[in-house]
Amino acid sequence: MTNTVFLLFGATGDLARRKLYPAIYSLYRERKLGDRFAVIGLARRPRTNDQFREDVLESIKEFARYNVTRDEQWESFAEHFEYMSLDINDVEGFKELSRATQRLDKKFDVGGNRLFYLALAPELFGNVSHNLKAGGLLETSGWTRLVIEKPFGYDLPSAEKLNAEIREVFEEQDVYRIDHYLGKEMVQNINVLRFANAIFEPLWNNKYISNIQITLSETVGVEERGGYYDHSGALRDMGQNHMLQMLAMMAMEPPSRLSPEDIRDEKVKVFRSLRWFQDSAEVRANTVRGQYTAGNMKGKQVPGYRQEESVDQQSTTETYFAARVFVDNFRWAGVPFYIRTGKRLPVKTTEVVVEFKNVPNNVYLSKKHKLEPNLLVFRVNPMEGIYFKMNAKQPGSDGAIVPVAMDFCQSCQVGLNTPEAYERLLHDAARGDSTYFTRWDEVALAWQYVDKIAAAWREDSDNLHSYPAGTWGPEAAQQLLAEDGFRWWPVNGQDEGEVTWEFTQR
Repeated sequence: MTNTVFLLFGATGDLARRKLYPAIYSLYRERKLGDRFAVIGLARRPRTNDQFREDVLESIKEFARYNVTRDEQWESFAEHFEYMSLDINDVEGFKELSRATQRLDKKFDVGGNRLFYLALAPELFGNVSHNLKAGGLLETSGWTRLVIEKPFGYDLPSAEKLNAEIREVFEEQDVYRIDHYLGKEMVQNINVLRFANAIFEPLWNNKYISNIQITLSETVGVEERGGYYDHSGALRDMGQNHMLQMLAMMAMEPPSRLSPEDIRDEKVKVFRSLRWFQDSAEVRANTVRGQYTAGNMKGKQVPGYRQEESVDQQSTTETYFAARVFVDNFRWAGVPFYIRTGKRLPVKTTEVVVEFKNVPNNVYLSKKHKLEPNLLVFRVNPMEGIYFKMNAKQPGSDGAIVPVAMDFCQSCQVGLNTPEAYERLLHDAARGDSTYFTRWDEVALAWQYVDKIAAAWREDSDNLHSYPAGTWGPEAAQQLLAEDGFRWWPVNGQDEGEVTWEFTQR
């Protein structure tokens, strides 16, 4: 059980409504939270406790994995929630918040533990951190931890400034930077599959793997986030965090111990081994940036990016990003990692495809048959599972060889009721497990890598490709792989006509 007072800044925002309240409720239902906790919702707008609890109830009804009814169990849960209107620039307000926290701490026998969750704009992190200290909220007999959302800065200089402000108040070990993709079940399963199965680790290198493909595709456009997105783009919004973090999980060495710092040390080694782009020519040769134009999505006509609300009609912000990335160490030298992410693509999915090297040409079966390479696929979202493709004789044929798939569909077994990423991450932060949170040196190295790309793009405004909404991005992204003799694999994990063997629990 975890005892803490959760202080949620941005309590009336979309993140709290969609993710945080449902996550807390699921932890409560699964007895991972117990009864020794409290939640204080903080925002500028005035709300009573009853109004706040009603908001929380509606949030849980709409977004939680568990059904909720207004019964005795709900009343017991809801009494742990209180609301306070707070101006984050008012130190006196923080002093009042400190008194409220002490009262709830005593009421629910929490033990002085406090988790500050900042669902706010990054530029506010430093100011809030200093006011937490000035208001006396860090003077407690228990622990204090700060959980902050991405984006952590806009580039390396802004991230360094933000980190310096936070570190004036909190130690690095008490700062939990969320990348919610690290909380997803199948992302965490990557290390288990790699390091708990002896058949994979000997093959997990440049002798047997030809390339790795990471796809994070979205069907939506920028919608109401146009104002924010036009100053961010796919590179900063997805590339600097989610994409590079998943790459690090695939490429890292086995840690010497199962401690958070040892695991994060191995990810940092991957970032330090990334092949840096030396100039704009290298960036242009290894990256593709695109922007969606008007197109058709599932029979519905949708506008182009420049026609979206709050977007500059002359905008050169990318909504699509693809890159060929190399990790220059002994394990991965020469193996390209292809990453791509974009909006208004045909399918919403997150997948990692490991393509193994094919059997030699003109040897035995390959003399007569065109053999497909073996694939190992991690399906991260929305369906979760692991999929392995290999070649086998077609039943009843005279030696015909066809691709077959062994498919472990986790979502098929447990439905879509697996724990949501924010449940795991909230629980981990309250327990003091920082394994799946990003450390400052990870953030800094990722920004260094991404800033090189962004700087080259600013110098060369002619490298923005367009792609119609509903397609798989610019043709240049296909050419990026074709140059190396590869192609993007289908993101649904199964080619047409393929035989599938499903593995089920018994």
